[in-house]
Amino acid sequence: MTHFDARETRDPAERERALLARLPAQIAHARKTTAAFARLLANIDPAAIDSREALAALPVTRKSELLELQKGARPFGGFAAVSWGRQTARVFASPGPIYEPEGNRPDYWRLARAFYAAGFREGDLVHNTFSYHMTPAGSMMETAAHAVGCTVFPGGVGQTDQQLDAIRDLKPNAYAGTPSFLRILLEKADAAGMAVPFAKAFVSGEAFPPSQREALAARGIDAYQAYATADIGLIAYESPAREGLVIDEDVLVEIVRPGTGDPVAPGEVGEVVVTTFNPDYPLIRFGTGDLSALLPGASPCGRTNARIRGWLGRADQTTKVKGMFVHPGQIAAVLRAHPAVARARLVVDNPDMTDRMTLQCEAATDESLRAGLIASLREHTKLRGEVAFCAAGTLPNDGKVIDDIRRYA
Repeated sequence: MTHFDARETRDPAERERALLARLPAQIAHARKTTAAFARLLANIDPAAIDSREALAALPVTRKSELLELQKGARPFGGFAAVSWGRQTARVFASPGPIYEPEGNRPDYWRLARAFYAAGFREGDLVHNTFSYHMTPAGSMMETAAHAVGCTVFPGGVGQTDQQLDAIRDLKPNAYAGTPSFLRILLEKADAAGMAVPFAKAFVSGEAFPPSQREALAARGIDAYQAYATADIGLIAYESPAREGLVIDEDVLVEIVRPGTGDPVAPGEVGEVVVTTFNPDYPLIRFGTGDLSALLPGASPCGRTNARIRGWLGRADQTTKVKGMFVHPGQIAAVLRAHPAVARARLVVDNPDMTDRMTLQCEAATDESLRAGLIASLREHTKLRGEVAFCAAGTLPNDGKVIDDIRRYA
């Protein structure tokens, strides 16, 4: 079978109808069972949230805010619908710490689909080098491998000599972990004159450029990547087409302008915002803080869901200018007051070692508009700034709202 299930090849319109049909019930569930969404969605009629336009009107909860929210209401900030007991198999701590529950369902993180696309099948022995200590990555990979019928060796991180001993004895044909740790294992094996039996690899947690993939292919290792988080689970995954990452079947993904909840035009770089249908941890419009963009068209592999370009950087571009923090949301507020500006970015530099802000705007030169923008900048940032006009389509499509190019001697 080429695909994990028939949902991957559905008509896109059928998929969209099915996802949106599930949305009102998930909104109602989140509001009823979690203190956080009872507050955030108090004035929302769940039945009315049946379109992407209606979803886009709801508030975004960003990962950058979750740490403080959890500190105020341990362990999950009021966002989990479960507590300890049979429903919650494990609880993990990501750096911060941010705590995440793992429910008691098979393949809780939904990564089996990505493993299948990477060629993992029943009977494979997977050498899993993601951490099993405190953080969820080890469990995320192990439960996915089990769901496609694999056996797992829980290698975890470090102890490379013992790991190579296990690889020599057990001869696993598959690897799961970061690409950098795979490189370390291969280099140590080469130094020891030892052959490594990996024929396939599933990597995540780091950038995985084509050069690394090609270097592994030259050694006979077919490697695929996926984009997943400890909060959401699988978001998107690579397929044999090698053209972007296919969005998972059980999430709604939006790409929004950083600092706002406003969806960007198709193809434009913005922040990845995800709504999950997980009943245990029902995150609605969760801002990952990662940048990406939608790709046009369908994947040549036959999977018909939308695709994203992959990880393109971080959306949190907050910077400090003359001792004052400037946030992307402040720049968004400036632009909302001036709809004549199609796109803009705030460039921060320091000629003569003095901080300077320049709002670069795609708009026709207009002195009254310039004066209004300068006044709005001062109102929202409490700082003086300059305005420079440029032609439509000339600003880079890189998701940056604030571009800090200061240099220090």
